[in-house]
Amino acid sequence: MRQIEEESDGPESTIEELVAVPLKVEEPAKVILIGALLPEEQKNEMLGFLKQNEDVFAWSHDDMPGIDPAHSCHWLNIDPHFPSARQKPRRFAPEKNRAINKEVEKLLESSLIRECVYPRWVSNPVVVKKKNGDDCICIDFTNLNKARPKDSFPLPRIDQMVDTTAGFNRMSFLDAYSGQIPLYAEDQIHTAFITERGLYYYRCMPFGLKNIGQLTKGS
Repeated sequence: MRQIEEESDGPESTIEELVAVPLKVEEPAKVILIGALLPEEQKNEMLGFLKQNEDVFAWSHDDMPGIDPAHSCHWLNIDPHFPSARQKPRRFAPEKNRAINKEVEKLLESSLIRECVYPRWVSNPVVVKKKNGDDCICIDFTNLNKARPKDSFPLPRIDQMVDTTAGFNRMSFLDAYSGQIPLYAEDQIHTAFITERGLYYYRCMPFGLKNIGQLTKGS
């Protein structure tokens, strides 16, 4: 059971336990975590609200219909004078290749990637172990990111973000699936990555790209 440490007024910190609650009785594996110390009235009110809106939660890519590119999509502001780069294929241990192939199969099944040939930019996948032991597959977009201008607007400072939570009794932490915001059609081929089974590119925004621009309807 996950726990969250909270700052208290005294010298010691309190730890609030989280309990798993299924949104649907018929699907016990799909659960949310709420504070175990919430008053019963607030807990019932929150669960009622979440169950009424359970359609906004997704446990797989298939649960998300995606966004119409005509409404909003991301684009890559690539310097046309910057030379393109094709990374040489990296060798991976058999277990890492299996993890990459498994991820490719999942993305192909969800139509988030497509096979391609002759891309100007080619990147390598990177396999990272998460804390729970699962493999996380990312793409090394180092070269592609160098060809794109840096956004000078700074990210929010952590102390400012913490200060904005002052005065609120509750805080929520939401995890979101990636890959459902579409990429501009002409930019998709630039996200190509190489595996032992071929070349693929992303149709939606992947992790690892910096300073993504956004095209909205009417812009």
